[in-house]
Amino acid sequence: RKMSPFLFYFSTSFEPSSFYDKCQYPFPTVDVPDHAHYTIGSVILVIGITGMVGNFLVMYAFCKSRSLRTPSNMFIINLAITDFLMCITQTPIFFITSMHKRWIFGEKGCELYAFCGALFGMCSMITLMVIAVDRYFVITRPLASIGKMSHKRALIILVIAWLYTMCWSLPPFFGWSAYVPEGLLTSCTWDYMTFTPSVRAYTMLLFVFVFFIPLFVIMYCYFCIFRAIRNTTSAVGKISAEGGTTKDSIKKFHRMKSEWKMAKVALIVILLYVISWSPYSCVALTAFAGYADMLTPYMNSVPAVIAKASAIHNPIIYAITHPKYRSALAKYIPCLGVLLCVPRRDRFTSSSFMSTRRSTITSQSSEIRHTSKTRLSSVSDSESGLTDTEADLSSATSRSASRQVSYDIRKELTDYRQSSSLKVKAKGQNSGGFDRNCSQSPLEPGLNRTTCAYISVSENPHYNACHKTHISLS
Repeated sequence: RKMSPFLFYFSTSFEPSSFYDKCQYPFPTVDVPDHAHYTIGSVILVIGITGMVGNFLVMYAFCKSRSLRTPSNMFIINLAITDFLMCITQTPIFFITSMHKRWIFGEKGCELYAFCGALFGMCSMITLMVIAVDRYFVITRPLASIGKMSHKRALIILVIAWLYTMCWSLPPFFGWSAYVPEGLLTSCTWDYMTFTPSVRAYTMLLFVFVFFIPLFVIMYCYFCIFRAIRNTTSAVGKISAEGGTTKDSIKKFHRMKSEWKMAKVALIVILLYVISWSPYSCVALTAFAGYADMLTPYMNSVPAVIAKASAIHNPIIYAITHPKYRSALAKYIPCLGVLLCVPRRDRFTSSSFMSTRRSTITSQSSEIRHTSKTRLSSVSDSESGLTDTEADLSSATSRSASRQVSYDIRKELTDYRQSSSLKVKAKGQNSGGFDRNCSQSPLEPGLNRTTCAYISVSENPHYNACHKTHISLS
């Protein structure tokens, strides 16, 4: 049953004498010119080396750069991993067998080779579907998706994707279909040539649940994304035409526009992947329909090579269209920055980000302390008026800088409270009137600290001095 694809090639491509001469080998050859094997082997070698190097750089850049280590980018890293493993498991074996012009690694080697190709190829397709769904929720349902995707949840989704593809890759080991050589008989895949109910059922279910359903989901997600972008653009244009605009709508439009740029990159990757696998799918479906006698070894081999070339699309697209990826490569591998034509100022953007942020925090905290000190001294001198100092330190800033700022401000408030209490007491003793002195220590736990002193002077009973200081510490 496993050798049925070979019988078709033997009956159409071999002379009778050469057929019996070649049957002494477990896996015979196809009667094609030698240069056909060498050409396909050379093409596979170039594709494999390019895919291994390119996908390794994608994994390295996304794991090394802090700004790229987001939950959504974990799906891109997984796609690079599957493409890298596809190249590293398929290329050397395919190249060696092409140079020998026959399969030389035995039946178990053929099954393992085909299993790896099926597993990594199907996992790439499922990962592309996950990327499309992630972009769909981020763009069309931004409020519902806030905080939903974490690194842990992204990892769980990827584990499910791997288990799903594993379930479809293992059945040929247990008798449902089989892994056999294909094309020029120098590579292996699942048996789609045999016209039996079992093999045809596996082929049809494989295409439905691993190719057509993910493809439909991807198309639906990007249709909804395009519609959401169009509706938002028209809404913002209508508001602008009426002479008014809202801050929230503008923010939403710019955020959605930024997300759409990332979605377009993912869309290009998906389209190229589908285009690469479409010829191979057409060949398999032709055999499924019962027209296997129309397929030649070349018609089987060339689509397989095109499908394996899908592993090089991902790094090339990101090297061209993803600015953060280009900057990360230029930073960690300077020679690639020259090859990718990354401007010199952009090569140090990510490296100078932390220092710039630190200097910004320092200057802001210094300004806050200076303003607070000036206003506090002003109130002490005049003993009147209302002073409000509000400092909102963003949670995105450095924790160490926030602690330093909060410590300094607490210290100043403590000093001021002590001096203010002394002055108020002295004032109360001199004037003979003291209504209220309420003080909440700034050292008490909590985000909002209030120091309040109410004094009533007998000479002017309507003269009240109240000082409130609100500090929001992140």
